[in-house]
Amino acid sequence: MIDLLIKLSVKKALSSLLSIEIEEKDILISPTKKEFIGDFTLVVFPFVKQAKLSPEVLANKIGEFVLEDLKAENNEKVISGFNVIKGFLNFEVSTKYWIDFIDKFKTKYTYGYKPIRDEKPVVVEYSSPNTNKPLHLGHIRNNLLGWSVAEILKANGFAVRKVNLINDRGIHICKSMIAWQLFGDGETPELAGIKGDHLVGKYYVLFDKHYKKEVEEMVTGGIDKETAEKTAPILLKAQELLRKWEAKDKDTISLWEKMNGWVYKGFDETYYRMGVDFDKVYYESNTYLLGKDIVKDGLVKDVLYKREDGSVWCNLTNDGLDEKLLQRADGTSVYMTQDLGTAVLRHNDFESDKLLYVVGNEQNYHFNVLKIILQKLGYAWAENIFHLSYGMVELPEGKMKSREGTVVDADDLIEEMINTAQQQTMEHGKIDNFSSEEAEKLYYMLAMGALKYFILKVDPSKNMTFNPKDSIDFNGNTGPFIQYTHARIRSILRKAQEEKDINIDTLSLDSSLELNQKELEVVRLLYAFPNVVELAGQTFSPALIANYVYDLAKSFNAFYQDTSILREENDSIVRLRVALSSFVGNTIKSSMELLGIKVPERM
Repeated sequence: MIDLLIKLSVKKALSSLLSIEIEEKDILISPTKKEFIGDFTLVVFPFVKQAKLSPEVLANKIGEFVLEDLKAENNEKVISGFNVIKGFLNFEVSTKYWIDFIDKFKTKYTYGYKPIRDEKPVVVEYSSPNTNKPLHLGHIRNNLLGWSVAEILKANGFAVRKVNLINDRGIHICKSMIAWQLFGDGETPELAGIKGDHLVGKYYVLFDKHYKKEVEEMVTGGIDKETAEKTAPILLKAQELLRKWEAKDKDTISLWEKMNGWVYKGFDETYYRMGVDFDKVYYESNTYLLGKDIVKDGLVKDVLYKREDGSVWCNLTNDGLDEKLLQRADGTSVYMTQDLGTAVLRHNDFESDKLLYVVGNEQNYHFNVLKIILQKLGYAWAENIFHLSYGMVELPEGKMKSREGTVVDADDLIEEMINTAQQQTMEHGKIDNFSSEEAEKLYYMLAMGALKYFILKVDPSKNMTFNPKDSIDFNGNTGPFIQYTHARIRSILRKAQEEKDINIDTLSLDSSLELNQKELEVVRLLYAFPNVVELAGQTFSPALIANYVYDLAKSFNAFYQDTSILREENDSIVRLRVALSSFVGNTIKSSMELLGIKVPERM
């Protein structure tokens, strides 16, 4: 890569000319700012003191050395020139190098990706839904973020295992169960004509409605609110159901399995529509007791301690935190106990030393504690636990609440997106000569592209507001704009084959040609893609990929508007621009695939 060659040549220049020995990591080479002439810029200020030269003199000495040092085998210069602005040395890459770069990667779909390393896998956990309600908009961000991060890590050469921990036990599950027992009258998804997760969610909302009514009636009758909230009859029934579940009461377990079965089937349909998958699914009902042995081990090692009531704690005050309960006085486990056990189980299952949890920022404290306790217990790999903390998603109308039934279900949102995509596509006349089946596939592709791109272009750490109407637009920073750009490029390549008999796979380029400014802007962006993929992997941020591919699509469209491609009279230039278009199309496609977005061949 040319930036690495420049860096090595600069290192040689400092050593040969000035006897300055410097580490490569301390030589800063970055893309030249658009307002200046050049492709790559070296900041010389860090070397001025040792060189005992002014920044301008030093920059010119280095520039002249690199210009002569970086020559191709046929003695042609890789760096065609340089200029100095104060302490900044701007290198201009030769046109021949750029054209050879286009020629090399014009058909490579895996450009920017690294081969899988022979290392232990990274385990990425995401989704983690409860079985008392369907997936909603908040889950969509979690799933899309987790899946995309996993794919970006793969593109960086990591072996990755995607896992899901389903929260299928606890009082919240029993609330849906008791409501169904009291008010369901044997209703099933088939009888109701709705998905199983939606049916169970309906009874979770119904529980809350009756619970609030009972509390209100108790308060009206003279009972204080706090007592009423703890002793409302329907809540006591749910708590009794939980006790029966823990005692493995046959009828309770049977109902629990039946209702969870409805939910799992519903989840699978939603996951399929979202385009996310998992290598392994864990269930809290199978893992919540695993941490007990770890707690026993912690007591033996004096990492944990037991209070007089029999409860087990970890003192984290020296770590700037508080004391953390790990086992209740009655011997039952808490969430932290379960997560300790599950973390060790995952490490053993996959022989992995890296665990990445994709969970909302309200759980920052929890995962900080999890990591510290595992380290105290002697698990060295816990150092590599990372909590990908993401912000909340709101609608323009405000926050959502599951128990009140004010959330936007994922299925409903996807359906709304498809309808909006259909309306927008028809209005723009982008389905000419499409069969009804092709049109339906396009609506779905555009809908999911709009949804995923709008969610993923935002930095994960930030809260965001999702507006369905803004996300589906064929102009601006949206998924459909980028998808349409890909379709436009595919059209160019088809016409090049049909009208000019240009086969992109056998196409050869004339490296003596010149590149205009618009072409150079596109090429420079293409060159930056591997670095963007690498940085996105280091920071676990699909937003970097999303905003990169938008910039690439925008730059290509500016080139397309100002530059003739197939109508150009010079055949060599036509071939060059067709090759450049192919390179862009492939990079758009691979970028969008990292976001889980498919791109159409035509529109």
